[in-house]
Amino acid sequence: MKPMTEHHLATLRRHMVEIIDMHFDLASDEIGKDSLDPAVRRALLDVPRHLFVPQQLAALAYQDTPLPIGFDKTLSQPFIGAAMVDLLGLEPGERILEIGTGLGYQAALISEMAAQVWSVEIVEEFAEAAATRFAALGHDVAVRVGDGTRGWAEHAPFDAVLVTAAATAPPEALVEQLRPGGRMVIPLGGKDIQQLTVVTRQADGTVGTREIMPVRFTRLEVD
Repeated sequence: MKPMTEHHLATLRRHMVEIIDMHFDLASDEIGKDSLDPAVRRALLDVPRHLFVPQQLAALAYQDTPLPIGFDKTLSQPFIGAAMVDLLGLEPGERILEIGTGLGYQAALISEMAAQVWSVEIVEEFAEAAATRFAALGHDVAVRVGDGTRGWAEHAPFDAVLVTAAATAPPEALVEQLRPGGRMVIPLGGKDIQQLTVVTRQADGTVGTREIMPVRFTRLEVD
């Protein structure tokens, strides 16, 4: 069989986005909207997801399923990943903190939307692999190895925080590093099932939450 060309991969990427569009329509009551933000959609079409998975899984990168990336971690199902980015409500030039870099796909999407991204990853091998990908593809994403629950205080406050691992409650340090009016998207709940949740920090410092849909993520690790 011939190897896949960039044309083939672009076709698969468009098909992936069409599937995400369908899921958004079906989950519109939970998400609160029936279509992707146009900027998120453009990023999904432009960022080569197959370069952010182990090479042997590149042919599977555009299927609507989670993919293992090593160290008992996965790259989220495309629909869930897209929903999380969309729920951040990003604007160009905003400052975004990501917790859980993995191999870098979510951060690359956010960077493609002209946001400034800082990403914290507890697995050193992932952080190094993601940084290599960002450099090769021209994404301006700062990565460091560390305990994601502590955030990255030196660059706070952030307009939004994306957490790609589950916690029982929003980590206090991450809430404190949100600007007033900032928002966090995080899976909250127990070990086996969580609720994808939008957390907002009000101007008076109080915190509001909105549950979106049930999800399943690995636990947020503490160093």
